[in-house]
Amino acid sequence: MKDGDAREGILAGYRVIDLTDEKGLLCGKVLADYGADVIKVEPPGGSRARDIGPFYKKTPHRNRSLFWFFTNSGKRSITLNLETADGREIFRQLVKTAHFVIESFAPGYLEKLGLGYADLKRINPGLVMTSITPFGQTGPYAHCEATDITIAAMAGHMRLYGEPDRAPLRIGQPQAFFHGGVQGALGSMVAHYHRELTGEGQHVDVSCQQALILTLMQIAETWDINKVNYRGGGAFSIYNRPAPLGRLYHRRIWACKDGHICLLIGGGAAVGLRRSTEFVIRWANEEGYALDLKDLDWANFSFAMAPQDEWSVIEKALSAFLLTKTKNELFEKAVSHSLMICPVNMARDVLDDPHLKARNYWVDVEHEELGESIRYPGAPFRSDDIPWRIGRRAPLVGEHNEEMYANELGISRDRLAALKARGVI
Repeated sequence: MKDGDAREGILAGYRVIDLTDEKGLLCGKVLADYGADVIKVEPPGGSRARDIGPFYKKTPHRNRSLFWFFTNSGKRSITLNLETADGREIFRQLVKTAHFVIESFAPGYLEKLGLGYADLKRINPGLVMTSITPFGQTGPYAHCEATDITIAAMAGHMRLYGEPDRAPLRIGQPQAFFHGGVQGALGSMVAHYHRELTGEGQHVDVSCQQALILTLMQIAETWDINKVNYRGGGAFSIYNRPAPLGRLYHRRIWACKDGHICLLIGGGAAVGLRRSTEFVIRWANEEGYALDLKDLDWANFSFAMAPQDEWSVIEKALSAFLLTKTKNELFEKAVSHSLMICPVNMARDVLDDPHLKARNYWVDVEHEELGESIRYPGAPFRSDDIPWRIGRRAPLVGEHNEEMYANELGISRDRLAALKARGVI
């Protein structure tokens, strides 16, 4: 896909001014992918998020961050120093042309500059302003700084990952900021719908902590009702059972010949699970494995009542068999016989996934400055009437300064040179 200016999509004709750092960059990308003209405003010299690795061909450079590539595709970039009087005046001119402003500064920062929502609303009454911060605009933690790991810990997210006998773990990629960005896009669209009905703008307040709590599923309710705290089980599901049985570690992730799979084993009233388990046992028996399990009555076998040592025997018998099979061999058998097996995919597996290829999920975006195209994740959903596209690769630092300042705002090149010399752009 080549860089281009033509916009299409449900948000074509709408403009977004993006003031976010890594906490909210994904919000603007989502809006851009559905057609919005997203103007990424960076400080002179470029956003600090450009320094987040990994980097293209492992070469650190402000225009080669893969994190930046992904979170800023579809946007245009201008540089502007909001802490200067001229910078603030130029920003106000931009706001007159905008439908959305998204930002991730500390609460109160823009107000000190005279650029808070109340100030901007006087310029543009229909403006939707979305603020994405670690803990939101209000509350005792509102002014606390936080990294992704801080938010993951305080949202209860980290406790759900890791091994049961070790400390909780953080997922390697920034879940809190990405979920905050997605919720920011959602909140912006809800406010946009309200604006279309009433003409009124809104200030959307996004807490990354609250956004991440939404991913905990039933964990809060389980504590509220049963007073049980879930925690990371590693390769196992952990079931808390009353005495004398006690806690059960039920394996879900198994090693195979070339990696790992997720395999569910069980019986009793869960007919589909029982039939899947019986097939896997027969398959293993045919190849000389798990013979001790040949006559096990899965119809009357319940993990809720089985002692841990019985499960350990089952797992040991099946583990030896699974190590003789590749992920693809096991998954092909699962698809053809409706088994509860799926591969634990790595990045290369996902990129080569035939299902995703059949759905034309991956998108190649041309980076002309690098002389090649890079493959990106595609649309989160498909719709006949809502086009989605990555309209351009992520911008270079200040790539669209002249386009915006000279061509659109009518600022002379002499004044632009003076503004640049004074550190305004």
